[in-house]
Amino acid sequence: MPASSIFTSIPLEGLSPELLRAARWVEAHPREVALHSMRECGRRAGLAPATLTRLAQALGFQGFEAIKHLCQESFSARGGYTGRAEVLQASARQTPDWLALLNEAQHANTASVGGLNQTAQLEAAADAMLKARRVYFLGLRASHGLALHLHYTYGLLASNGVLVQGLGGTLDDQVGDIGAGDLLVVTSSASYTRQTVDAVAQARGQGAGVLALTDSALSPIARQATHTLLFRTDSPSYFHSMVGALALTEALAAAVAVRGGRKVLAHLQARQDRLESEGAYWDGRSDKAPSGRSTSSSGKQPL
Repeated sequence: MPASSIFTSIPLEGLSPELLRAARWVEAHPREVALHSMRECGRRAGLAPATLTRLAQALGFQGFEAIKHLCQESFSARGGYTGRAEVLQASARQTPDWLALLNEAQHANTASVGGLNQTAQLEAAADAMLKARRVYFLGLRASHGLALHLHYTYGLLASNGVLVQGLGGTLDDQVGDIGAGDLLVVTSSASYTRQTVDAVAQARGQGAGVLALTDSALSPIARQATHTLLFRTDSPSYFHSMVGALALTEALAAAVAVRGGRKVLAHLQARQDRLESEGAYWDGRSDKAPSGRSTSSSGKQPL
């Protein structure tokens, strides 16, 4: 992306010679603007920092930080994960509030689940899962943990879930088993994993339904889906945020519990009874000291 794209829609006519010189420097040095403070940018440009402030105001911005943000977005887009990490490092050097900014984005992503999805959409998706012959869960790369979590929580409520893992190069074999009457629940966000997009197309071609959990209604998996639920991934960090997607999987699992009636309650109770009989969870009250451990002088085992 050329540096001049920062000001593509912003007219520079009417600027004083000094402000025009500042604008041309910003156009030519978006990386420096993205990574350095206004004072450092002024030093490198041979300009007073106040000149950069006046430039921003002359262009309709409240301050130079708005121009800096545009440069950071441009640099991050061109530099990918590495560019975003470099912007994060620069921001952390200039302000101690980088964690607060990250938390703010994470909270917004979680809150977006309710804004982007209606209750009726979640319930319709849950109904499709409960009616399907089999429900296949697929998430690759960063989305694999989401698919695993949703498969596990859904498995507490119903017995027709299958986790698509592709171990040993068997992804195509597993996707090939998906057919009419089945539902593929797939999670992916930009940049979309090619194998995921291909799996969705294959499942649809084999007559299966697709429930897409994704970051845009225009994503390649949403365009092929029979049901779509959305989440946001905004983050000031080097990697997109997954907390919104996790919140969405939890909402979907809750919708299955709401819509499943007595059948899911019976299945959940059976799973709970089995876990308890197996001693799956640690209970401090039942712990015993290993045999042969010495006792304290009072005759009691040490805590």
